[in-house]
Amino acid sequence: MNAIVTGATKGMGRAIVMQLAANNYNIIFCARDDEQVQLLLNELKNKYPNLQFFGIQADLEHHSDLTKFAEFAEESLEHVDVLINNAGLYIPSQLMNEEAGILERQIKVNLFAPHFLCKFFASKMVERGCGHIFNICSVASLEPVSRAGSYSISKIAFYGLTKVLREELRPAGIKVTAVLPGSTLTDSWSGTNLPSEWFISSDDIAQSIINCLRMSAGANIDEIIIRPLYGKV
Repeated sequence: MNAIVTGATKGMGRAIVMQLAANNYNIIFCARDDEQVQLLLNELKNKYPNLQFFGIQADLEHHSDLTKFAEFAEESLEHVDVLINNAGLYIPSQLMNEEAGILERQIKVNLFAPHFLCKFFASKMVERGCGHIFNICSVASLEPVSRAGSYSISKIAFYGLTKVLREELRPAGIKVTAVLPGSTLTDSWSGTNLPSEWFISSDDIAQSIINCLRMSAGANIDEIIIRPLYGKV
């Protein structure tokens, strides 16, 4: 089985990649930092020598990098079984006070990039009659966060894209799942003094995706909502 993961070298992306590899998936991935891409690539190849791994530097805010990654993925493996749109841009700001361009930047990464990749790879999944797309949305897709206004807008739109894709691709046998995590202990929260129990772990997200992939062919998990049990972050 072959999988694509964006934003793969840190946090949720890294946890997802490691879980996929542990479950015998060949993986194509990207991230913005080339050094981190190479480190992850070497780690995976050393730990799982019988699998295939391909990594490339790509900043999905730029369309040229986006198309480069899609073409790289298409050339690397014969087909794609699983697409995981994990890369995201989070810029905390109140809508009325934010600098110019904040919404546009987050829309590019959080909506336009997965929209492009979904269309690019779903068309090939349709030809094969199978495939699974996971879009990492956010609980902000359901309940906008005032301290992250434009981010919330981008994630609401991403959630809408996911629902449209699910209905459009269902007749072709393609599964589409929205993953909506609450506050997750990643680099976005580095330096926080809040207790770890107030956060979800990245491994929780990764394991939920693996559980979905183990479902029978006729079962689709439409949405996964995971919130911290304690705290209000």
